[in-house]
Amino acid sequence: MLSHRTSLDRRALITGRVLTADPVIAPAKGEIASIIVQTRPEQLDRVEADILALSGCEIHGRDARGKLIVVVDAPDAGALGATMNRIGLLPHVHSACLVFHAIDAG
Repeated sequence: MLSHRTSLDRRALITGRVLTADPVIAPAKGEIASIIVQTRPEQLDRVEADILALSGCEIHGRDARGKLIVVVDAPDAGALGATMNRIGLLPHVHSACLVFHAIDAG
């Protein structure tokens, strides 16, 4: 019988990195979203750094043609919306489009 428990990380779950037989403890209430961000190719490094400086953001994928896949983990819808707005208003960001959104009721 297993004596320890593994906490569930929403990012790990979505990306398929949670593939163990260990019991899972549900995380606290929160929201997670995936956003495609479009910029010019020569601005990718700068935009990526600006996004990573925001709380709850990580870059999951990058395309040399100017696209970033951003995962945002936020405590509620208001914080998620505010983060999306901040990303969309960053210098050199042409668009920030929501492609996935999930709510963890806790």
